[in-house]
Amino acid sequence: MASDDEDVTLRVGREELRIRGVYETVSIVNDVMVALWFVVGSILFFSDSTTTVGTWLFLAGSVQLLVRPVIRLSRRVHLGRVSGGRPAESARDF
Repeated sequence: MASDDEDVTLRVGREELRIRGVYETVSIVNDVMVALWFVVGSILFFSDSTTTVGTWLFLAGSVQLLVRPVIRLSRRVHLGRVSGGRPAESARDF
């Protein structure tokens, strides 16, 4: 039986680490863009003349929210191909 203070060693291939890093970066960029669409859209709602543009930015942000699960699914499929069909999941996976 292992004690609580033992180290756990995980062996992860270099390719898998690179793939995880790329997808994490893409996910972060996507999240920032979603936030920007909603912030700018909200500001544009303060004026009647820019409400239509604000509405389009809200729509763009909403559509982009759908991109996040697509990024996660793509990452999972990609890691599955690299690791022989069984991607190792991590608590740090987004």
